Amino acid sequence: MSLSSTPLALFNGSYLGDRPTGIGVVSRELVNELNPELVALLDPLGGSRPGTICIPRGLTPDYGRKGHIRRLIWTQTEIPNLLRKSGADFLLSPLPEAPILKGIRSIVLAHDLIPIRYPRISPLLLYHLTYVPLVLHSSTRVLCNSEVTAREIHDIIGIPRNKLITIPLGVNIDQNFPLNLPRENFFLVLGRHDPHKNLSMILRAFSLLLDEEIKLKLVGPEDKRYTPNLKALAKELGIYDRCHWITWVSDEEKLNLLNKCQALVIASLWEGFGLPALEAMACDTPVIASNAGALPEVIADAGLIVNPRSSEAIADAMKNILLDTKLREQLVLMGRKRVKIYNWQKSAKQVESIIQEI
Repeated sequence: MSLSSTPLALFNGSYLGDRPTGIGVVSRELVNELNPELVALLDPLGGSRPGTICIPRGLTPDYGRKGHIRRLIWTQTEIPNLLRKSGADFLLSPLPEAPILKGIRSIVLAHDLIPIRYPRISPLLLYHLTYVPLVLHSSTRVLCNSEVTAREIHDIIGIPRNKLITIPLGVNIDQNFPLNLPRENFFLVLGRHDPHKNLSMILRAFSLLLDEEIKLKLVGPEDKRYTPNLKALAKELGIYDRCHWITWVSDEEKLNLLNKCQALVIASLWEGFGLPALEAMACDTPVIASNAGALPEVIADAGLIVNPRSSEAIADAMKNILLDTKLREQLVLMGRKRVKIYNWQKSAKQVESIIQEI
């Protein structure tokens, strides 16, 4: 570490991996905009950011459940030592993970309570039901990515409202922008195959589009608990050959997909924010979004908002995108305006102000 002065906080970069999704993307984008003189990065990737403190690589989601367990142990045992050695006052964590028994002052970012809202039996359920609430209660401040998330954490976990601060996420316009490419005949879905992503209903909606030339591309890591059933459903609906299952794409590949698709479909049963919707709008791509969770808060009137439990509603939105040129043009223009509200520089400045005020 080579800072000219002691940082106010250490950024918990233990979630940063080689193939970031979700929280990993948020971590990367946020820390890139934070002032390294104020916030030093705990970095498992060995980057060149000023003031970086190197930490082990095996803590990230890239290493599966073993990585998760190693990260939790490392968080409790090593972060207190790193804070003491650096002289930093706070731990800034982009997810609700922090030491809970060492008197550490932490500021954590909460994304949603989906694992509690839609629980499933797994070793991680105890983590979400016990550890995460402990972290939220013990934290000095809890940063929430939307007003919906803030209300949810207050109502379900009981965190006092004066500890909750809403800081919307941003969109990286250097990585998400119009390429002016011809649109191709496919709809795009980005995200894991978890049940709350509602992929089964999207498949049912897509089956109502009778045009055999239209495809559906689903980008996200497969899950042995859910993916086989989704593929079986696609076969049952007679659309398996029109569905392309893609486990992961690079930022460049995602940019191309967002620029070529007819629309992004994000019909989740719940989202704490919905970052892919902003990424799509930054590419002049229409968005078909669920009316659940924070998606209406984030998108407002810049997308087609649908009932995620109605395959007919989702299918009608797809048909409107394909057939109504004026509607597409209107959504593109409104999306451009909406995206300007969200940027990582603004998010980072808000975080820095909170750290300095405390």
